[in-house]
Amino acid sequence: MTADNAIEALSPQALKMIKNNFVIGLGSGRAATTIVKLLSHYIKKNKFSVKAVPTSLQIKMEAEKGGIPIIEADQINHIDLVFDGADQIDAKGNMIKGGGGALLREKILISIAKKVVIIADESKFVKKLNRSVPVEVHPFARNTADIQIRKYGGKPHIRLLERGYPFVTENGNIILDCDFGEISNPKELTTKIIGIPGVIEVGIFPRPDIIYKAKENGKYEIL
Repeated sequence: MTADNAIEALSPQALKMIKNNFVIGLGSGRAATTIVKLLSHYIKKNKFSVKAVPTSLQIKMEAEKGGIPIIEADQINHIDLVFDGADQIDAKGNMIKGGGGALLREKILISIAKKVVIIADESKFVKKLNRSVPVEVHPFARNTADIQIRKYGGKPHIRLLERGYPFVTENGNIILDCDFGEISNPKELTTKIIGIPGVIEVGIFPRPDIIYKAKENGKYEIL
């Protein structure tokens, strides 16, 4: 059983948290895509009326394909439940997210959510965060943000597409993927980076309410 199969196997358990008239936030990435595909069948089976707020065009198209009603973030004042994945999770539940470039929108939804549910396969779990941190930056601050991040011990690299063009987020910004090695204090690092003029958001997220850890044997842990 692959990690994708494991995530698909546990997703029905996570969907049981949905109730009628919920506003649901949909993150981006592999786990979120799996949830969206199953969500359509789940709400139809239970005859639930829900509205979903997607964080990316990719997820929005998946939701539309499944007939899930879409609502924009500026039309709501709360979210009952957010489903999302993570690129890496440390022993305290701190996360690195933004591999798909939707970190700003994901953090906005999470900030107003009553409950945040993260689904990730066991390969994403580490003692300390150590993968590159996505930092969304206004294009005007490309060089100045780069200089300041290096002063904080980071090694930033602008994210590029396969053809060599800069990756541009759906908000019109660029992503600097920044290597800090092992991150001992994620909160402190986040505060430093977000204080740099031109930085829009940092891909370090605090511990969510529930984490589903998918295992390749089809089982899972709830953290």
